[in-house]
Amino acid sequence: MKDSAPRRKKTFRRTMLASVGLLSAFALASTAQTPPVADMDATSAPDVTATHAFPSDRPAPLPAQVNKRPLATGFDVRVFEAMAQDLVANQRVPGLAMAIVHDGKVLSARGYGITDVRNAEPVDAHTVFRLASLSKSFAGTVTGMLVSEGALRWDSRVADYMPSLQFADPNAARMLTVADVLSHRVGIGRHTYDRDIERDADYHTLVQRFSQVKMTCLPGDCYDYQNVAFSLVGDVVFGASGQFYNEAVTRKILKPLGMNDASLGLEGILASPRWAKPHVRAGAGWSSVIPKPTYYRVSPAAGVNASISDMAQWLLAQGGHRPDVLPAPLLATLQAPIVGTPGEMRGASWRRDRLNAAGYGLGWRIYDYSGHRLVFHGGAVQGYRGVMAMLPERDLGVVVLWNSNSGLPSGLLPTILDRAIGLPSQPWLDVDPAIETLFANESNQTDDVGDDSANTPGGGSGATSATAKPH
Repeated sequence: MKDSAPRRKKTFRRTMLASVGLLSAFALASTAQTPPVADMDATSAPDVTATHAFPSDRPAPLPAQVNKRPLATGFDVRVFEAMAQDLVANQRVPGLAMAIVHDGKVLSARGYGITDVRNAEPVDAHTVFRLASLSKSFAGTVTGMLVSEGALRWDSRVADYMPSLQFADPNAARMLTVADVLSHRVGIGRHTYDRDIERDADYHTLVQRFSQVKMTCLPGDCYDYQNVAFSLVGDVVFGASGQFYNEAVTRKILKPLGMNDASLGLEGILASPRWAKPHVRAGAGWSSVIPKPTYYRVSPAAGVNASISDMAQWLLAQGGHRPDVLPAPLLATLQAPIVGTPGEMRGASWRRDRLNAAGYGLGWRIYDYSGHRLVFHGGAVQGYRGVMAMLPERDLGVVVLWNSNSGLPSGLLPTILDRAIGLPSQPWLDVDPAIETLFANESNQTDDVGDDSANTPGGGSGATSATAKPH
């Protein structure tokens, strides 16, 4: 079944072009007077002084309000599992894990390939991977939980929790808000001090050097992706809760959601009973290496480790199926775009072809994917990569993690998204073409989508099937 995308795509493109042109003003305005606490809904979108947003001038709908549509005809989890298996054949990539969730259920959560080319063990549903920048969604969420509890506000000033914070503009530190940090609107250049982190510099030392950095704009006025500056939110979480950032994430998110394999920090992944070693190119093959502590030093930006079983629960919760932990109004706030990021529409072929507009919210990217709202984040750090995304209108979530710096598995995501929506097939992924028709003639191809018992072929290892439920 093909989706009627062309007409809607043109309409979306006109809407996106108009709204993205205004996005630079969309912010929790730093110069605006802070409204009284009683007048601000703790889980509402950040207070704004402009009336534009993305993709319309309204906040993102609550999960319960999204007009849910079924997955398109031809969506077959077994095909995607076979594609994942093909990616690890002959060690094209050493190991990979993929989860697909839909309508509150885990359709697939499996491992493929091996954890280490030097000491081969199979990747399974509980093998832990480093999440890199997928960790930013956890930072936005734990901060939002504190906002919901009344311990913090989206327009709280970071300097109230870090009095020594200074920027080149003497007024900038007093202007910077929590929402600015989580949406990468700090006002300094892209990836400031990342190279220093990679050379083992200390996070706190780098924060003290922000006063030496030339500012590109005032806080809240422009977007430049950050890791060190993004991690200022960890200091805010500590100041607002009295808990160290890693402790707060563990107590508020990992344990309540039953993410039992997950951890934070280098010590966390090293202590895991089973974890995937990072791999880098070595001639025509791969070599496993020791994980570096560097980006673990900026934990809000890149500190979380998790298995694919954990990530399935994370996507279910972010999709609105764990309101006991993450209420719908909070999710709508986190997943609403605040600033335009048109640069995201370049790069990989699927981005150029499918994205009509791109923005960043509070730890999440938000795309217009061929006329459909997509909540997304990617991540990469030495020897690890990952992508995760949600299509709210289909109640679908996908996450792919792998233990190498290959970009090859990235094409799994748009392949799955296209099938969910009903878009024409595109060669996003270099796999055996025979996989496309592998299950085409089986009578239960589409009737059993969402039925866990129908999605358990032997392509991967350590499969899990579950629904979202309190733990």
